[in-house]
Amino acid sequence: MRQGTFSRKTRETHLDLSLDLDGNGVYEINTGVGFFNHMLETISRHSLINISLSGSGDIHVDYHHLVEDTGILLGHALIQLLGDKRGLKRFGWAILPLDEALVEVSIDISGRPFYVSNLSNYKGLIGNFDMELGDVFFQGFASMGYTLHILVQRGENRHHILEASCKAFAHALRQAIQIDQDHPSLLPTTKDYFGA
Repeated sequence: MRQGTFSRKTRETHLDLSLDLDGNGVYEINTGVGFFNHMLETISRHSLINISLSGSGDIHVDYHHLVEDTGILLGHALIQLLGDKRGLKRFGWAILPLDEALVEVSIDISGRPFYVSNLSNYKGLIGNFDMELGDVFFQGFASMGYTLHILVQRGENRHHILEASCKAFAHALRQAIQIDQDHPSLLPTTKDYFGA
């Protein structure tokens, strides 16, 4: 059963998270930040991971801590639920359009944290949500042991670009966490341990 409940509490934030990796994209998300809720709901629906998240933080100061800690907690929870990763497909990728935006995402559940993107080429606000917070979230997630590449191929509307990034991330993640039914006990690495 790849499901569990997790929490993260710091001086700036308090997050409670429940995940079911083999769900059907049901979500209940409340971070206090409307656009961020929308992005997390998109990730849940398109990854088919059931996500229940309740979060609070110092959003009167900035959204940074809440967004970063959410990424960290989500990445940590997934790693815990994947166990020794036997049978895991491990890699996932997707190229998705949203109107004029086109985004490519690749992920490796490698155990080695690495993140790169070109989202910083599209600086500015989406309502009151700063575009740079996309990198903050994905960097927090990747820091828990994922290699994650996000490449915006083209785009003009920042809402479309970040939403397409979240959808492509979700589809790539959905592939990567699947169990290979033909090889359910195979460790997806040439090493005798996972993480390299």
